[in-house]
Amino acid sequence: MIVNDDTRNHTCPADDPVATDPRPAPVRQVKKGRNPGLPLDVAMFEGHAVNRSAAERRVATLAGRRTAKKLHQAAWLVNAIRLVDLTTLAGDDTAERVRRLCAKARRPLADRIVTGLGIEGMGLTVGAVCVYPTMVPHAVEALEGSGIPVASVATGFPAGLTPLDLRLAEIRWAVSQGAQEIDIVITREHVFRQDWQALHDEIRAMREACGAAHMKAILATGDLRTLENVYAASMVAMQAGADFIKTSTGKEDVNATLPVSLVMVRALRDYGAATGYRIGFKPAGGMKQAKEALSWQILMKEELGRPWLEPDLFRFGASSMLGDIERQLEHHITGRYAASHRHAAS
Repeated sequence: MIVNDDTRNHTCPADDPVATDPRPAPVRQVKKGRNPGLPLDVAMFEGHAVNRSAAERRVATLAGRRTAKKLHQAAWLVNAIRLVDLTTLAGDDTAERVRRLCAKARRPLADRIVTGLGIEGMGLTVGAVCVYPTMVPHAVEALEGSGIPVASVATGFPAGLTPLDLRLAEIRWAVSQGAQEIDIVITREHVFRQDWQALHDEIRAMREACGAAHMKAILATGDLRTLENVYAASMVAMQAGADFIKTSTGKEDVNATLPVSLVMVRALRDYGAATGYRIGFKPAGGMKQAKEALSWQILMKEELGRPWLEPDLFRFGASSMLGDIERQLEHHITGRYAASHRHAAS
């Protein structure tokens, strides 16, 4: 099953929340392979104004301009499951908890729902399982043969304030244990001081430590104070070689929001236009309801196109949302809502 494009009331935005050169950016041919990054180029983001009120107006229209009902809504929700990074990042994590999470990752929907939707042959799984570094070996073992990648947070998550050599060592250790994706945390102070070279150098060193593992750069946008800072940090992370940019650790007071995500998505679009490389995006933290999965997918579809509805370019850091998606899909089949505890995420 794929996301059905039969959505309604599509119009173009009346105003652009991210101020840019009025001339359209040249669109380069899409390049294959990982983003190699660039030397720091402040001209790509300095002086780039962001209109917060326009960004808020833009995202407020998403639900009204594109609607998906019944079978189409079910298709979008099934697609959302493919995009979830199923995550446990608790201080009391255990090997057994990770194994349960991995079992859910392999079979994210109850058999009765899979049969009711008629998707038995789809091989539906989540996009990845994300854990702390010490839990990586347990996740790798539990997911063997599934094709589901193991992601690990690293670099002193969530604050990222340990010495750089220790953060790099943590990345290398997680990769040596089998992590295929690494979610790194930036030093927010570099952004506050607008020390873009320091930020670029730090992220570049982390990318090199990741080796073949893909790197998601967590910007902790709730801490960055302004949307201009969000745009600049997004651009520096991509210039430093990030494979994904990610909104939040999930531990900030404010996590993923649609206006912030719009600014980051516009940065993705601008970087792609300048370099030809497609960079992934991951909103994380605070998303709990299935309807939010629809809003973020619509944002990606409208701003970047169909390729960003695939797990190689888009992920949700929203494990608790999976339970509500399962509940909504059961309602689609039966017409009745099950108790939420029947669809626990792990």
